[in-house]
Amino acid sequence: MTDAPGPGRSNRLSAESSPYLLQHAANPVDWYPWGAEALAAARASGRPILLSVGYSACHWCHVMAHECFEDPATAAVMNALFINVKVDREERPDLDRIYQLAHQLLNRRSGGWPLTMFLTHDDQRPFFGGTYFPREARHGLPAFSDLLARVADFYREQQPALREQNAALVTALARIDAGNAGATTTLDATPRDAARQQLETGFDRAHGGWGAAPKFPQAATLAWLLRRWHATALEPSPDLKALYLATLTLTRMADGGLHDQVGGGFFRYSVDAAWQVPHFEKMLSDNALLLDVYAQAALATGDEAFAAVAADTAQCLLRDLRAPEGVFRTALDADSDGHEGSYYLWTPEQLEAALGPADAALACARFGLDGAPNFEGCWHLVAARSPETLAADPAFGPTEGSLLALRLASITRRLRDAREVRTRPDCDHKILTGWNALAIRGLAIASRALGRDDLATDATRALDFLRAQLWRDGRLQAVWTSGAARQPARLDDHVLLIDAILALQTRRFRAAELAWARELADLVLSRFEDRERGGFYFTADDAEPLIHRSRSFGDDATVSGNAVAAQVLARLGTLLGEERYLRAADTTLRAAWPRLVEQPLAHIGLLTALEEQLCPPVFVVLRGEPERLAQWTGQLDRLYAPRVSVIAIPADAPGLPPALAARAADGPCVGYVCTATQCSAPLTSLPALLSALRRA
Repeated sequence: MTDAPGPGRSNRLSAESSPYLLQHAANPVDWYPWGAEALAAARASGRPILLSVGYSACHWCHVMAHECFEDPATAAVMNALFINVKVDREERPDLDRIYQLAHQLLNRRSGGWPLTMFLTHDDQRPFFGGTYFPREARHGLPAFSDLLARVADFYREQQPALREQNAALVTALARIDAGNAGATTTLDATPRDAARQQLETGFDRAHGGWGAAPKFPQAATLAWLLRRWHATALEPSPDLKALYLATLTLTRMADGGLHDQVGGGFFRYSVDAAWQVPHFEKMLSDNALLLDVYAQAALATGDEAFAAVAADTAQCLLRDLRAPEGVFRTALDADSDGHEGSYYLWTPEQLEAALGPADAALACARFGLDGAPNFEGCWHLVAARSPETLAADPAFGPTEGSLLALRLASITRRLRDAREVRTRPDCDHKILTGWNALAIRGLAIASRALGRDDLATDATRALDFLRAQLWRDGRLQAVWTSGAARQPARLDDHVLLIDAILALQTRRFRAAELAWARELADLVLSRFEDRERGGFYFTADDAEPLIHRSRSFGDDATVSGNAVAAQVLARLGTLLGEERYLRAADTTLRAAWPRLVEQPLAHIGLLTALEEQLCPPVFVVLRGEPERLAQWTGQLDRLYAPRVSVIAIPADAPGLPPALAARAADGPCVGYVCTATQCSAPLTSLPALLSALRRA
């Protein structure tokens, strides 16, 4: 048995680069990172594995660490009975995905973080698990030390029953990923229509969104509802209710405490149904997705409020999460100074110190400090009263709207400056390929919606970093920390990156980036595709073998990799005239069809891909002189048309793929409207192009 770390000593995690693992490097627990050494130690000792999965910004991970992993008595029990393994779920989503699903099967309820799973010593199959456990028994949960002793006794005494359970669990894991509708199945709108009805039925008409507390921002669902409205906009009965469901939710989230009223951007989720009090961690993935959907909403509706939220979310990414290299870090912690949310909370006295009496009174009315405290005796700011109602209140003169808007903007800026002197939440500095791809796409969409070329420049800088640092010898890496790339990329990393590249081409064209997207797509087909059943595995065919190789179609915090694959392969196939990509997109939908019909709301990403199979995407390819290209794209950029992508290619652009080279320049500017099967004749006037686009 290895000596446990003593006072002032570090455990094996001190050699890791993950910020989350390093948070636990001084624990008295004899932690291993996941790997050959840990698995060999388990086999040699015969002790089961205690697998603990979390991430650096997770509040309850910190709580369990403080209560249990920093406690010498609890650590001694862990060290005596188990081989203890720590995993950063953002670095190893493959492990997290398998053991979260196993938790759900074993406990008949969803998991979360911290995830605490107990695995067999020889084949890493889970036999018991939970999430957070306290040091002392409370709230119906056992003391962690007592639980550890019972689990170890069970493992020692109940091997036959345990092995039988494990075999059944592995079978169940395989069955979850089964299913294939077959080549003869007709794909139709049945799941789309069912999802649309279910979203209306389950809608929270008071506060927007779906479900009770805790309530999560469902960016993909909101974007899908905007698409649904647009798809019916020219019909006799347009789906205005879909627009209402999306825009009410976006408005309520922006006005609530989920939205950082001072610094911009969004927190992870709301602990209440009214979006008032959040869980205070800020994730790159959430903010990238919400930047995307607020920018789309601004484009679809022309609402300046949505444009303002998109702009402040972009600013949050660029100010708080961007690394010096131009790429984006993973998250800001929920805690600072040892308390959740303390960086973001205020009292009336603090407002007056920062603003002076008159502006503090206005700020209290604007942000809800004239009501009861909403978080542990303090106030987390919400947009309690609108600028319009404040402008009508003689207590806050001048009453003219534009002057009040300037005053409120000054208040926000000064509060942000005052907040900067506080202890900032820790930042998880690791770079994740997939989440950076989400940010690149979000910035590209916002660049178009807000008319800001600088955001496309910021997106380009991040993409250049990914290609320079995480693309090695024709293979993509998933993580960059401490100056080095590590961890082989999974399906989601590849397809999200293709999606980001395609989005950025609609702001400025680079043939080399498009060629890279094609390389990535070919990697997806060669390394991840399930050639027998359709769809794609989460890991490559040469990845570390685990107890299960998942092929998941359902969404979680982000849209499933299979859904993104079906979308981007259809779009790339249309743009490049590549039948292999179009065929793979179709077989992915067919593989997912039984699940999609059975649970459409769990597969919003696939619903979007399905709609683009039923009504294929359209590419507008422009060729010509830069000045005229800018004029045409300036007009087309004003349109909200989620199925349409506009790519402007200078007449003298080199290195074009054959399908684009065939769309030759003809005069100052010419356009082609292309679908999966054909392109229009060259269109030499903008009105003719718009007419052809309407027909398409």
